[in-house]
Amino acid sequence: MTTSSDPSADLDTAQGTKRVLLAAPRGYCAGVDRAVVSVERALELYGPPVYVRKEIVHNKHVVTTLEKRGAIFVEETDEVPEGATVVFSAHGVAPVVHDEAKALSLKTIDATCPLVTKVHREAVRFADDDFDILLIGHEGHEEVVGTSGEAPDNITLVESPDDVVNVEVRDPDKVVWLSQTTLSVDETMETVRRLREKFPALQNPPSDDICYATQNRQLAVKEMAQDCDLMLVVGSRNSSNSVRLVEVAIEHGSRDGHLVDYADEIDESWLEGVRTVGVTSGASVPELLVRGVLEYLAERGFGDVTPVVSAEESLLFSLPKELRKDLKAAGMDDKMKHDAGSLEDAGQLH
Repeated sequence: MTTSSDPSADLDTAQGTKRVLLAAPRGYCAGVDRAVVSVERALELYGPPVYVRKEIVHNKHVVTTLEKRGAIFVEETDEVPEGATVVFSAHGVAPVVHDEAKALSLKTIDATCPLVTKVHREAVRFADDDFDILLIGHEGHEEVVGTSGEAPDNITLVESPDDVVNVEVRDPDKVVWLSQTTLSVDETMETVRRLREKFPALQNPPSDDICYATQNRQLAVKEMAQDCDLMLVVGSRNSSNSVRLVEVAIEHGSRDGHLVDYADEIDESWLEGVRTVGVTSGASVPELLVRGVLEYLAERGFGDVTPVVSAEESLLFSLPKELRKDLKAAGMDDKMKHDAGSLEDAGQLH
């Protein structure tokens, strides 16, 4: 496999040569990394089992790996035994979930992504000021459920640009939009445009709600798509940001696009007549899964790999405060310390 750090390296001179364009950045964002490490460190500190409400992140491989180590994933708080330790997922929870945990005397570790927490705080603030809040997102997604729970009487869900026609508010001069952090940037902005046509006084959130990682991964795909016959996105089907990457690829010129959890899900027929394959991964995907796809492609003649770099990422979040406190009390390192080996060891679980 050959690589190049030059994203503009003659993308048109390789006619007849099979090649891969590899998106950068891709894979784990800071919020996902923090959430996964939180479960790993909780298992290390408290010992198994550690309960996790919902999937810690939307990735089949990560969940299976953590289960192997002793994490128990549950759908609802009342499935956790009284007095046990529970980790809340990166997607966030509504205030009622904290109340449920308190009633069961659960030890809670809140691994909500800080960027999701920011949206929760915005919802509380605007609700306190009696604004109507138009939340752009997907019904039933855990992040939307959690944010809506902060101000249920003030929030109206808007799923797509076509939903705008049915939106009603109490006072068109007191309305603001917020969004799920993992949406398509382009579709969200189109929804906002239509909302503003209907409600000219519509306020923007204090800062961008769609997370930096979602935007960066979509930007990389946009830059690659027109040069790709096929875009392979590594990610799970319940991962909103991964699904969006396939959509963005096709919208911006890729002839074909597919979402796969593992390399062995690739259908060889997808490669027929293909010269350029784009490869990227969603924000909850460990890099070893991308390596598996690259190895699969290399075995089929796609050994020339060119990174396409659209942004640099260096953001790192600290562990949840309750976990840091207990690690310190136990005389253990309270820094982020990802146990990459645990994911490597589970590479053949599927």
